[in-house]
Amino acid sequence: MARNLKIKAARAEKDMTQKALAEAVGISRQTMNAIEQGEFNPTIRLCRAICRVLGKSLDDLFGEENEDEA
Repeated sequence: MARNLKIKAARAEKDMTQKALAEAVGISRQTMNAIEQGEFNPTIRLCRAICRVLGKSLDDLFGEENEDEA
């Protein structure tokens, strides 16, 4: 599983730490770190919570990259 740099970038836009985002969605900082590192596959419910806190869509944070559009 690839690293999720989109979450990290969205956190930076909101000036949030991993700990702050983790607390906002009800998980541990370690779990948030594992999600960003691509070591944990979050549930759709958790994905939606992360998107809601960061003000992003599911496609923004969890959509697949389409190399043809680049």
